[in-house]
Amino acid sequence: MPGRRSFLVGAGCTAFIKMGLEAATKALLDAGITYDSVETAYVGYCYGDSTSGQRALYNLGLTHIPIVNVNNNCSTGSAALYQANSAVKYGQVECALALGFERMKPGSLGSDFPDRPNPMALINQRSFEMEKTLGENHGPGAPRLFDNGAEEYFQKYGGGVEHLAKIASKNHKHSVNNPYSQFRDGWSVEQILKAPKITKNLTKFMCSPTSDGAACCIVASEDFVHKHGLENQAIEIVAQALATDGTSTFEGRSAMDVVGYEMSKVCADKVFEEAGFAKGEGRDQVGVVELHDCFAANELITYPALGLCAENEAHKLVERGDNTYGGKYVVNPSGGLEAKGHPLGATGLGMHFYIMMQLREWAGPMQAPGLFDTPDKRGKFGLVHNVGLGGAVVVSLLRRPEFYKPGGEDGRTRLGYNHAHELRPITMADVDKVKSKTASSYVLHHAKL
Repeated sequence: MPGRRSFLVGAGCTAFIKMGLEAATKALLDAGITYDSVETAYVGYCYGDSTSGQRALYNLGLTHIPIVNVNNNCSTGSAALYQANSAVKYGQVECALALGFERMKPGSLGSDFPDRPNPMALINQRSFEMEKTLGENHGPGAPRLFDNGAEEYFQKYGGGVEHLAKIASKNHKHSVNNPYSQFRDGWSVEQILKAPKITKNLTKFMCSPTSDGAACCIVASEDFVHKHGLENQAIEIVAQALATDGTSTFEGRSAMDVVGYEMSKVCADKVFEEAGFAKGEGRDQVGVVELHDCFAANELITYPALGLCAENEAHKLVERGDNTYGGKYVVNPSGGLEAKGHPLGATGLGMHFYIMMQLREWAGPMQAPGLFDTPDKRGKFGLVHNVGLGGAVVVSLLRRPEFYKPGGEDGRTRLGYNHAHELRPITMADVDKVKSKTASSYVLHHAKL
């Protein structure tokens, strides 16, 4: 079903050490609306008790709206946005909110439920079995899985650990311009290669850290955009899809497919088809990408999965510099998960936040050049890719709409600064501007900013 057009009209992000009330308040201020305008909400997190979403949003009001909690591993935030977008796209509501947050323990990811089978057990087992042909590996489960995927790529097509180091260094250099990033060190290729080894190929600085943080996006219909005068900042969700694993994950012989290569390819192809492109086409109209680089290994194998290059050209794309400023695409201008952090429930929404700000041309020192140097005043697309093993992947194609009108009051005016590239905390006065008429003084008394 084609549905109707839908738009991202507000977004907020925290330094990836903060939580939900701040992100939601910033998003509502950005959109210039109060929580009373939100008709449904989807809240993503992995490490938290049931109804944590309600507890986070009750700070803004008790309005009887449906609030649904979402858990889809690393793609949780984008899965929440997918639900919010679907509610708007198919006419259930005019305005929906997606919020994601996470508070994580130090160290490698693990299960909080040791008394029952881990849903990732078969994924781990399938990848480890392939080490009989790929070669021995070691280290914690998650980086080892993705390293096995990269090792398969190297053996099939060429390239090596130096390409992973170049990807990681590129992301860490990008993060220097992002005040929201957890790391802003700008590690060089040499420093990354000398960092402690985590697996056969991956060093510490090729891996995303555990993080705390939150992000929020507000989705609205075209009628809502015009009613609220948001033509100067609304970004269209041109196409979006969510996909899960196919048979190749377990029946095939590909460590790349085990960590989402085929799943990502299927999802990306579906998105570009939905956007009206013929099979394999449309990628040349993408200018900026936020790609799920939980490990540098995953960024490498995802380039061809998304169709940004041929399946055997990922390492050559890196060599050409076609993944950074001055190249064909700017990939992870935010610094990516490796540098900005990876709070599971917030990650996907944070990615959409950064692409929104690129397409608004608000991204300041992170801004990808030339996005609007096109005959079509709408400019190039922004692409988001967010994958969670176990598994689910969300791909979104975003673009500035044809009715865009610059000027006038926008989110920067309402927040009092450009939150795309400037980090400030919120105050209770900010919360008061966006809370519902039904906000509870009792609940707000216990809120933490």
